[in-house]
Amino acid sequence: METVGTAVGALSRPGLRERKKQRTRDALVRAALELIATRGYEGTTVDDIAAAVDVSQRTFFRYFASKEDVAFFVPRLAEAHVVDAVRARPPGEAPLDVLRRAVLDSWDGINEAVEQLVPLELHMRVYRVIESTPALLAAHLRRATELEEELARIIAEREGVDVDADPRPRILVAAFGGVVRVAERRWSAGDDLSVTAMRDLMTTCLDHVGPALAGNWRTD
Repeated sequence: METVGTAVGALSRPGLRERKKQRTRDALVRAALELIATRGYEGTTVDDIAAAVDVSQRTFFRYFASKEDVAFFVPRLAEAHVVDAVRARPPGEAPLDVLRRAVLDSWDGINEAVEQLVPLELHMRVYRVIESTPALLAAHLRRATELEEELARIIAEREGVDVDADPRPRILVAAFGGVVRVAERRWSAGDDLSVTAMRDLMTTCLDHVGPALAGNWRTD
C-alpha cells in the first residue's frame, strides 16, 4: 500500500528532476561562456564544454542544438525580457517611446536575470567576443533581424495596423535596431566594458533618435 510519504515523494520527484536539469543546463552555459571568453569561440569545442561540467557530449546535445546555441543563451534571455517589456507598455504610448522605455526600464531586470546564470562581467566579455568573431557576429545580426520582425508585429498590433500593408512598424523597429547596433559597436570599441558604460551609451544613442531623424544637423 502506498503511504502518504511515498505519494508526496512521487509528486515531488518531477520537480526535483526539473531542478536538476536546470542546474545542468546552467552549468553548461557558465562553462561555455567562460571557455569562449578565455579561449575564443573557435578555440572552444562542445567536448571542452561537456568536459568542464563532467558530462558527456550526448548530455550537452540534450540541452543545446549547437555551440552557437549555448553561446547565445544569455542574449536570448535578455531579448525575451525586452519583448515582454514592449508588450507590457501602457496603451496609447507612442511607438518610439514604447521601444525606448522597454529597453531602458527593463535594464535592471535583465541584469538580475543574467546574474542568476553568470556574472555580468563574464556576460560582457562574451559580448565583446561576439562582436569580434565573424561567425558569431553574423549569427547575432541574423538573430537581431528575427527580433526586429517580432517587435514590428507587436508594435503593429498595439497600433491596430497591418504589418504587411503598413511599412511604419518595420521602419521604426529597423531604425531602432540600428541605434542599438551603434551603441553596441561604440561600447565594444571603447575602453570601458562595464554594464554602466553600455547603459550610458545606449541611453545617449536612444536620446539622439528623434533629433537625428527629424532635426536640422547644420549649425551655421
